[in-house]
Amino acid sequence: MAENETNLKTARLWRDAALRSRKLRSSLRHLTLSTKNSQTITLPEDIKEIEVLNLGNNSLQELPEGLGSTLTRLRILILRRNKFAAVPSAVFQLGQLVELDISHNCLGHFSEDVDLLKGLKKLCISHNKIQYLPSQIGTLQCLEELDISFNELHDFPRSFAQLRRLRTLDVDHNKLQRFPPEILALSDLEELDCSGNKLEGLPGNIVMLQSIKILWLSSTHLSSLPETFCDLQNLESLMLDNNLLTALPRSFGKMQKLKMLNLSSNSFEDFPQVILKIASLEELYLSRNRLSFLPEEVGQLSNLANLWLDNNRITFLPDSIVELEKLEELVLQGNQIAILPDNFGKLAKVNIWKVKDNPLIQPPYEVCMKGIPYIAAYQKELAHSQPAVKPRLKLVLMGQRNAGKTRLRQCIVSKPLDAKTIPGARGIDVTNWVADANRSLTFIVYDLSGKQNYDLIKPFFLSPGALYILVVNIKAYTCKNFYSSVGYFLHLLSAKVPHAVVCIVGTHTDLCDDSELEEKCLDIHRQISLQEKRDIDCLQMLAVQVDQALEQGYDVRASSPHVLFYGVSDKNLRRKKSQLQYMLNNRLQILSPVFCVSCTEAQKNIQRLKEKLMSVADHREIFPNLHRVLPKSWQMLEELHFKPTDLWLSWWDSARLGLQAGLTEDRLQSALSYLHESGKLLYFEDSITLKEYVFHNLPRFIAILNVFFQKDLAAMLEKLHSEGEGGDNTTASQMQQHVEGFLLHGLLPSNVIRLLLKPLVQTQQDLHLIMELLEKMGVCYCVNKPRSKPLNGATVLYKFPSLVSNEEAHAEPWMNGGSLIPGQFFSVEQLQIEYSFPFLIPPGLFARYSVQINNHVVQRSDGRHYIFAYRGKVPVMVSYRPSRNRLQPETLAISSHASLPNIWTAWQAITPLVEELNVLLQEWPGLHYSVHVLCSKCLKRGSPNPHSFPGELLSQPRPEGLTEIVCPKNGSERVNVALVYPPSPTLVSPSHK
Repeated sequence: MAENETNLKTARLWRDAALRSRKLRSSLRHLTLSTKNSQTITLPEDIKEIEVLNLGNNSLQELPEGLGSTLTRLRILILRRNKFAAVPSAVFQLGQLVELDISHNCLGHFSEDVDLLKGLKKLCISHNKIQYLPSQIGTLQCLEELDISFNELHDFPRSFAQLRRLRTLDVDHNKLQRFPPEILALSDLEELDCSGNKLEGLPGNIVMLQSIKILWLSSTHLSSLPETFCDLQNLESLMLDNNLLTALPRSFGKMQKLKMLNLSSNSFEDFPQVILKIASLEELYLSRNRLSFLPEEVGQLSNLANLWLDNNRITFLPDSIVELEKLEELVLQGNQIAILPDNFGKLAKVNIWKVKDNPLIQPPYEVCMKGIPYIAAYQKELAHSQPAVKPRLKLVLMGQRNAGKTRLRQCIVSKPLDAKTIPGARGIDVTNWVADANRSLTFIVYDLSGKQNYDLIKPFFLSPGALYILVVNIKAYTCKNFYSSVGYFLHLLSAKVPHAVVCIVGTHTDLCDDSELEEKCLDIHRQISLQEKRDIDCLQMLAVQVDQALEQGYDVRASSPHVLFYGVSDKNLRRKKSQLQYMLNNRLQILSPVFCVSCTEAQKNIQRLKEKLMSVADHREIFPNLHRVLPKSWQMLEELHFKPTDLWLSWWDSARLGLQAGLTEDRLQSALSYLHESGKLLYFEDSITLKEYVFHNLPRFIAILNVFFQKDLAAMLEKLHSEGEGGDNTTASQMQQHVEGFLLHGLLPSNVIRLLLKPLVQTQQDLHLIMELLEKMGVCYCVNKPRSKPLNGATVLYKFPSLVSNEEAHAEPWMNGGSLIPGQFFSVEQLQIEYSFPFLIPPGLFARYSVQINNHVVQRSDGRHYIFAYRGKVPVMVSYRPSRNRLQPETLAISSHASLPNIWTAWQAITPLVEELNVLLQEWPGLHYSVHVLCSKCLKRGSPNPHSFPGELLSQPRPEGLTEIVCPKNGSERVNVALVYPPSPTLVSPSHK
């Protein structure tokens, strides 16, 4: 028995040795050679056995000497991404060659000696400048795959028809003016790509391509298809996007093997009914057409997994859509859909769901944005209880300090300032205005303070579906202060809530005569028009530049860093174009003219303003959410949550209220989620701690925010002295030090916070939850929170970055590697990612970002505009540079440094910080900004205007074989590619949304 085991072990050892030997011999047949600085490559000795040779990415203009005569067994030769102007003659000596790749070179023609390579099966000559093919191409009788895309071909030689074994042909992005008839003779052809040529039509005898399975005809200027096209009955994938099609042939349904059909970006006004006969269809793309409806029969496409219908004019979905139970991607954004069919939860497999920019009321928009499970819960609840419509609209008053917002609010709601208002509620005030008792039409009026102290928290109250009143003090208005009193607020709304409805109301008109009033109102409108024109012109110019870059093609963009959008992929450019188009299509809806009122006892035009607001609110197409349908149980739950006066409710308290509303525990989550998304209460289901609590008392929470942002030393000290008399041991001088430190450094201990927040916060648990909630919102962070264990009663310190007023931070992290402040020299390589905001930087962004990155950094030191810290042992810096004038953009930069061999550690340090900023910026869908990677060589020179590489490169892999990039600001300097591209494209593309 033991002998058998020994023999078995011996056999295994011999087998493993044989496998290693075979693998070694195999690897010796594959050889990759590279060179630096375009030096000549010399072939090593004893390489006659080599079968695969890779000389790509070397900038070669000639081949190593003796290659053709030495490598007699060579089967695969890769010469891509070099600088060959012609195919080297040595290539044609390689008679055994079966695969040749000479793409991405500078070939102006292809050699007639190609007939010497009769064994060739695969040939790739794409991305060159070839204007014609030699007739000898027809002698390659073994050729199965041919890629001649991205050249300058106008036609094919007749001999091309002799390539009878050809199975795959890529001729996309050439200069073909018609479909080459020579292709029709290729009866074995299975895959053909003709995209990007101006074919303008297909021949009737295209039916000759009976073996074709995959056909790409994108961007070929086709306006129709011949009826014979439908006889291509082996076709499985068909790309017809970006053409001029309005209909499909009547016999289109004959293609019963078709699995994927892309008809996006055409001119279909009616759904092509012939598609409904193709039961095998798995993917259907009809984005960016002019469709107004989907037929009920769409439910017959039972195998459909992907259905894209975005950016059409669809007003409703057929009930049968819920029968598509294999559906995994459903994209409906940018339509006019108000109501979703019942039983939508049957689409349980959908994992890609896009529905924004629809006037959804049933389910409400907030429910739909959460996803299919929430829609299913809503519809299930609606079936359990009666539907309820309670028209309520959010009305937000905003404007400069002393514009007259609070007095206007009092006039609108027809009552004086509530005497019971909680002390400290001077920043944000909320009041209900019952505008029409018969219809129960109620406006929830938000009065946002004009003080800069509140800039951090004001954006929390700007939400889609609200009506905005921009209040302007007409008496104080001058043409020079237009931007601060009007233009800034329009930029703010455009960035946060694009397409919002804005009514401009002029106050203090009783102090102006008629001519002054008319002159100032006209000036406001004139300057609004000018600002809007400047913004649109800027966005349109960028959109044109993106279009031009796309037309150039990636090769041109990647050829030189001097080119606009250097190295940016088509995918990222299309994403950028989509964002620019979104901003152009969703401009603010500014009601004209300026509505002038007086808030004195006479209340001139106040009643007319109320009537105007109610009239605007009645427009369903403008405010669909005013008519949204809710389950009665959800509405009851909302009303029940308004009754308790506590600061918060536990989950179980909320569940008990849910039972009173008829909601069982398993149905409560979706109701609370909706109430959170619609701004009725705060419930964070994604937080481990906070998901156990419901913050239902929003007025009390707003009062807490107002306490922190009032920035009033005397008021805070008075509050502390009055509350401190109850037994707190803190002395008056200590309290003064704490408050002064708070207003200078943003630091405050928890025991002082508790005193400030009395009686709003009464227990230690109240305080703990409120501070965790404020940290979640990006208002503050705990300075001395341990990573694992609790503090065991020690004083907890909180930092409020928006209140830091000292200019500089302690820069110790940069002492060993130099400073990243411009103008100084460095001993190490720099990484710096810069975000530039030409119109507006979101107010409070730097402060909120400071909180968000706290979990990623240690040993931090904060200044008003700088944060110095470490990620592990790697230093990082975040810096904010305000603009000095309207023409200069504001910037926010994230930086690190390391030696070149260790530059990956700097990328590792700043990557999560960049990702955190990208997440924050997604809250601003209409914000115009750009991202750049600054040139490390320019930074090292201390250049005041360093060259910037496109930020889109952060989400792209490093180009194969590229090691250095020329800095356009100084042609003699080369930047290592590791200082421009991250090691792996892990970052979200900055061209978000």
